Amino acid sequence: MKKIFFAASCLAFMAACSSNTNSEYDGYYDGNNATDSASGANISAAARQSDVDTSVNNIGTDRTPDAAADNYKKGENLIAMSDCMSCHKVDQKLVGPAYNDVADKYEFNDKNVDYLSQKIIKGGSGVWDQIPMTPHPDLSEEDAKEMAKYVLSLNK
Repeated sequence: MKKIFFAASCLAFMAACSSNTNSEYDGYYDGNNATDSASGANISAAARQSDVDTSVNNIGTDRTPDAAADNYKKGENLIAMSDCMSCHKVDQKLVGPAYNDVADKYEFNDKNVDYLSQKIIKGGSGVWDQIPMTPHPDLSEEDAKEMAKYVLSLNK
């Protein structure tokens, strides 16, 4: 009886988490019009693009492993101290995508650092698979950005 209840609970949880509603981040990233969370007004992709600063703090042109290790050590340490490694690995898919795959998919820029840091804080699903990513609401935005910068620095 416990197994049946557990299975039914898991299915209900998965159904609730895999809704196909678009979040504000989906519109932000894919270039569709999104809503400004502060005013509720629609923002065009062109208007959002004009606000994007293409320089990310601490980004060097040297993308060698040694440079990445020095510039993004804080993000690497934050990931090591968190629960991230229970679902992600650097070079292979576990529950979630490998960090190398994320780095290959997203270019290293402010827009993607912001997008991924919000995914880390608020969680999400549907980009890589229907398995939801656990939200981390107690994580500061600054720390989430450091983590995202480290992951994106793994791009070869």
